[in-house]
Amino acid sequence: MRWLYTLLLYLLLPLVMLRLLWRSLRAPAYRQRLGERLGLFREPPDWGGIWIHAVSVGEVQAVLPLIRRLLDDYPDMPLTVTTTTPTGSARVQEQLGGQVFHVYMPYDLPLALTAFLRKVRPRLLLMVETEIWPNLLHSCRRHGVYTLLANARLSQKSARRYARLGRFTRATFAGIDCIAAQAEADAERFRALGAAAERVVVTGSIKFDMRIAASLEEQVEVLRRQWGGRPVWIAGSTHEGEDELVLFAHHRVRAQFPNALLILVPRHPERFDRVAALCHREQFELARRSRPGDYGDATQVYLADTMGELPVLLGSADVAFIGGSLVTTGGHNMLEAAAQGVAVCFGPHVFNFAAISQMLLEQRAARQVANVNELGDLVIEWFRDASLRAEVGENGRRVVEQNRGALDRLMALLPLS
Repeated sequence: MRWLYTLLLYLLLPLVMLRLLWRSLRAPAYRQRLGERLGLFREPPDWGGIWIHAVSVGEVQAVLPLIRRLLDDYPDMPLTVTTTTPTGSARVQEQLGGQVFHVYMPYDLPLALTAFLRKVRPRLLLMVETEIWPNLLHSCRRHGVYTLLANARLSQKSARRYARLGRFTRATFAGIDCIAAQAEADAERFRALGAAAERVVVTGSIKFDMRIAASLEEQVEVLRRQWGGRPVWIAGSTHEGEDELVLFAHHRVRAQFPNALLILVPRHPERFDRVAALCHREQFELARRSRPGDYGDATQVYLADTMGELPVLLGSADVAFIGGSLVTTGGHNMLEAAAQGVAVCFGPHVFNFAAISQMLLEQRAARQVANVNELGDLVIEWFRDASLRAEVGENGRRVVEQNRGALDRLMALLPLS
């Protein structure tokens, strides 16, 4: 069946390239470096090391502790990091610079993958979370590349989709040399879909192994002084259709706390201008982070229209709502806020972070809201009760501390000795 899948991909390639060009109308970076997606790029200065693939910003952020650990423990080992999105690419270059070789991930086409593997010649491929591509795995087997799915997760919804493909899925999953699952529920789904039981290990989530740098704490303090004691909440990584809900909640919050400030952080940069226009339509006094001096005491919504600053913005708030959860995206990483002792809440759709969200809820380290009205009411409740807010925040910090160690368990699985 893989040949049929491959034929279909080649037939769809012109449409895929057209879609990239269409996306570039809003995000010009999508039309740049197109050759890399076909395996056409300059050869790296060194070869034979580790290849790490992380789709976008969230996955890059999650895998940074692993990359830094590899750089420390194996300073002579070449590292290649690939991403799929321009925002992920920007984060790699911003955080790692010349320490790693970086290009876009080639499409799942045999010719593109062969070109990539002949240039990079990795000994190990680390895929992050749910990056499972049939031709990628097949090509790695042919070239003798060990494959490990790190920080692996698989929601019930995704598992049902994979199950519909029957033997094709089983053959694909059976081709992964090692799966380091975040939780036992994830591990069971991988085994049920064909992964060899002895190759599936539960390591926990490496997202718990993040460290809060002193420089970040200093930046947080600068922002807190700028807010001047106002009640501040943040909606981080919001998606299409979610910003309207968040702004509705902010109207509700401001009815009780007229000086409340909302920090609004859209997930995708191509939406910054549209979200700004939405704020104006809702008659909010808007300041944009990209414009120094824009913020003032009259600002009601602070639009974070820059990249790479979510952690510091989360730390500067009293309350953090994690986006992608009031719409059916599946949520985003709650731990960046929890690790900083910020009270965390999220909506009903957190299937991409099922284990982590459940852990936070059970430890009274987060609250879940069913709809936008509950979101507004919860922010008001936490603004009124600083001790309750602090308790939730400290519980979150404790959960993060108690669950560190996945990185060490993952490192022990790497065939590098």
